[in-house]
Amino acid sequence: MNIKPLLEAGPAIQLHVAAAAFAVMLSVAIIVIRRGTPAHKRIGRAWVAMLALICISSFWITGMNGSGYSWIHLLSAWTLLGLCKAVWAVRTGHIRIHKYAMISTMIGALLGAGFFAFMPGRMMSAILFG
Repeated sequence: MNIKPLLEAGPAIQLHVAAAAFAVMLSVAIIVIRRGTPAHKRIGRAWVAMLALICISSFWITGMNGSGYSWIHLLSAWTLLGLCKAVWAVRTGHIRIHKYAMISTMIGALLGAGFFAFMPGRMMSAILFG
């Protein structure tokens, strides 16, 4: 493990990685605890905030496609829309919609994007595998 690339990265990348790491931990917690409890709601709010931070910070991170945006930024926009849908659903009592919006957001945003973040040649791959 070599954390040097992260320490040398810009603040947007450092913020993005920190929020992602925290979101992964919150994801585990939200899966384990009982749904609908005050703890679920608190952790869920923090999780949404971390995902929003991840998505928003991604718009200051370029490089896959020269200095412009790449296809992964579409995932960030899609995730923000999914978060809005999930929050709307729970606030209006549509628990089933909320549940599936959150599950799909968790799978797409964390597992999908996480998979691509650790591909060879990417910074997270260099950090983890040297």
